[in-house]
Amino acid sequence: MLSTDFDKKVLNYKAATVIVCALVVIFCAIGAKNLYFRGDYKVFFEDDNPQRVAYENMQRVFSKNETASIIISNKDGDLFNPRSLALIKTLTDESWQTPLSTRVDSITNFQQSYAQDDDLIVEDLVLELDWLTDDYINTVEQVSLSEPDLVNKLISPKGDVAMINITVQLPDGDQTKEISQIGNHLREMLAPYTKDYDDHEFRLSGIVIMTDAMFIAALQDTVTLFPLMFAIIAILLCLLLRSIYASIITLVIVSLSVVATMGLGGWLGMFINIASVNVPIIITTLAIADSVHVLSSMRFYMSKGLNQQEAVLQSIALNRLPIIMTSVTTAIGFLTLNFAKVPILSDLGNLVAIGVLFACAFSLTLLPALLMLKSIKFTQDKQDQVPNRDIWLRFSNKIHNNYRLILVSSVGLVVLGIHMASHNKLNDIAIEYFNKGNEFRQHADFQQENLSGLSTIDFAVYTEIENEINNPSYLRAIEAFTSWLEQQEEVDHVLSFANTMKRLNMNMANDDPEAYQLPDEREIAAQYLLLYEMSLPYGLDVNNQIDINKSATRIMVTLKNLGSEDFTNFEIRALEWMKMHAPEYKVEAASLPLIFAHIGQANMQSMIQGALVALVLISALLLISLRSIKLGLISLIPNLLPALFGFAIWALISGNISMALSVVLTMTLGIIVDDTVHFLVKYQKASKLGYSVKRCVHFAYENVGNALSITTIVLASGFAVLAFSDFAINSEMGTLTAIIIVLALLIDLIVLPAVLLLQKEPKASTKNT
Repeated sequence: MLSTDFDKKVLNYKAATVIVCALVVIFCAIGAKNLYFRGDYKVFFEDDNPQRVAYENMQRVFSKNETASIIISNKDGDLFNPRSLALIKTLTDESWQTPLSTRVDSITNFQQSYAQDDDLIVEDLVLELDWLTDDYINTVEQVSLSEPDLVNKLISPKGDVAMINITVQLPDGDQTKEISQIGNHLREMLAPYTKDYDDHEFRLSGIVIMTDAMFIAALQDTVTLFPLMFAIIAILLCLLLRSIYASIITLVIVSLSVVATMGLGGWLGMFINIASVNVPIIITTLAIADSVHVLSSMRFYMSKGLNQQEAVLQSIALNRLPIIMTSVTTAIGFLTLNFAKVPILSDLGNLVAIGVLFACAFSLTLLPALLMLKSIKFTQDKQDQVPNRDIWLRFSNKIHNNYRLILVSSVGLVVLGIHMASHNKLNDIAIEYFNKGNEFRQHADFQQENLSGLSTIDFAVYTEIENEINNPSYLRAIEAFTSWLEQQEEVDHVLSFANTMKRLNMNMANDDPEAYQLPDEREIAAQYLLLYEMSLPYGLDVNNQIDINKSATRIMVTLKNLGSEDFTNFEIRALEWMKMHAPEYKVEAASLPLIFAHIGQANMQSMIQGALVALVLISALLLISLRSIKLGLISLIPNLLPALFGFAIWALISGNISMALSVVLTMTLGIIVDDTVHFLVKYQKASKLGYSVKRCVHFAYENVGNALSITTIVLASGFAVLAFSDFAINSEMGTLTAIIIVLALLIDLIVLPAVLLLQKEPKASTKNT
């Protein structure tokens, strides 16, 4: 392949080339001033997501129920003592100072109701700390451990773990600032107590804290993982390229690609989120491949005796097509993330696609210009030969001598891979977005083991008739549904208006336990409810359970930390039960964890569509670029097998496909094409020179073996760095991607040549080795 006039002009006007590229980067970089971080839950969902719409509608009908929780445990195992109860009451009172708090619930301010003469008394379970005598504490313990609204929600059945639940009123739109303020406030509030009450342990949980933990994990990744990845790549480049200057230039190209991409993202109105915060890491990892191929070929030609400028021109000429092809295919792979039902994954895909194209342009323009600014000396192997030529010759001969065995073995591995990969299942568990070493994950696990899960689902039962919730038939339907919910093995706790009405009926019957049942008449139920509402203090009303028109109630269910499939199955069962037993009422289910459960399944389906589109587009591009239907079809083998084997291995590691892993298929499809394209382009070039099939394969090894090995080591190392993230979404995505990239190299160096060796020798084959 001959160099073009454009390539020569780039070298002849290298200073102008550098200036033009610098101006482009500067213009793009200015847009970075528009970037900001957003970490609230809404960034995960499209505006018209049906579960999100249902959740926000329910929040409007009833009071909002987004919560942050303080979990308190006594190392001695008993919280019903003066010191522990005083601590819970004091923290309960202080929790009202939490930013945006609208309600605080704990065992100490539980609104205990009881009869006194003809009056209904409603008051805090623990009124004054001075009253904490042994008898009073025994009463508090008895009520706490027998009240359905408290056990497994605000107090553990053993009485050794308690929770203070803080409900907050988050604003519409971006909630990142407020969520961060709430998290920081609670950590600062608890700091002195951890010292003064060293016999107690304190933990933070709740949906608001989980969202804050995502934000913290994203910031930690930015501060720790990106510098670590950059350092690892810099060291690897110096060792593998054997030229400090070449390594520095490569890092410059990569850095400029990142800066230009993020700046352009700012101009396009994008924001940084927990997914796109990894864009610099991914671009840095991917962008290196283009430069490495140019430098490796340059080194190859210099070893053949060409001077530096001729070697650069020949390298660009040889690599222009595969670099453009691989950049476009990689961009296509990431652009198909726009099929995702999660907007932040679309942002990730778009930004990485932009970065890859910037890297392509800079590698074919700025890189050659910078290479000519200084004389480069590569540290060569003995006898100044083509790097590792003997190694690749021996490897090529091994493949040639055993290619039939390789192909037969590959067929068996494919069958095994399909079987193993089929054992993976889509299973998003919200708290497992964090690794086990993450502080929030540890707190959430402790909550599940001692109180209840973090997963919640609310059922709103609508009547469309004002004051209809006092109708005995409606109350009986709610009671029956509540009873059914409490019997399900997934359920840890149910907060139901039916239980409140039964307690009020008992209170008004002089606290006779036999009267713990629903009122028989609408008027009596309405009177009890009115009396109860008038007795409740500010902030502890029942608006979290009933709407303002008293035409609907909300049953709030706390579940174990279920996977997405189990979660949605439970929702379906519950709605079907109500449809069968109370068809006259409209029932809707909604909660933040429920939205996440649905989005994982929807995202997997959309990503399968995206993968098919990517496969068609990439295959068509390869067919057109290689101008060979045969080679285009052959390329499908090394492009599909890495993902298959990668997911087969993942079945052994985990077996659960999370929301993040559902995008790995389309994402890696564009990446792994790179190796295949470079190998086939070199094979095709040798074929056009009239070489035998064996010699063509060896020519490809000789020209790209080193480059493919280097890029794979760098790519795998870059993505493997994400495995150290506390955020499991990032660590799992990085781990599986690294596995697939390594498998792609092995398949391209072993299986692809074996398939090529099945080809018939060209009729005019005159050049053999």
